[in-house]
Amino acid sequence: MDAEACVAVGFVCFLGLAVYYGAHSRLTTVLDARGRRIRAELDEAERLRKEAADLLASFEGKRARAEKEATDIVEQARAEARLIADQAGERMADFVKRRTAQAEAKIANAEAQAMQQVRSAAADVAIATARIVLQDGAARGGLADRLMDDGIADLRRISH
Repeated sequence: MDAEACVAVGFVCFLGLAVYYGAHSRLTTVLDARGRRIRAELDEAERLRKEAADLLASFEGKRARAEKEATDIVEQARAEARLIADQAGERMADFVKRRTAQAEAKIANAEAQAMQQVRSAAADVAIATARIVLQDGAARGGLADRLMDDGIADLRRISH
């Protein structure tokens, strides 16, 4: 018998013994268990992938809501700033109006006081003049009366 035939006979005997002792069932059991374990790992990986996708979508939604909220806050702050600026402008205009009115009132008061002082000084001069005329012109009669009447009329005109 040649070497190839011996190897073939030995191989057939080996296969026969493996089948006799149930090696093929053990081999299929091991391969089935390994296939189930790989299938479980693939299922777990798919579940984790779906969970990660859901988590990503959740975070993207939160980010979008946060961006919207930030935009709303900025827009609200701008609106409040415009409102505050408008109110400040109105208050400034009111302040300027009040200060202008106060200044005009002070000017009018100063003018009235100046006019009163001028009238008072004119009245004092008229009285002094009348006194001098009356003392000097008491002897002249008619001129004194006429000057007295003119002075009283001037006093009435100046004081009113």
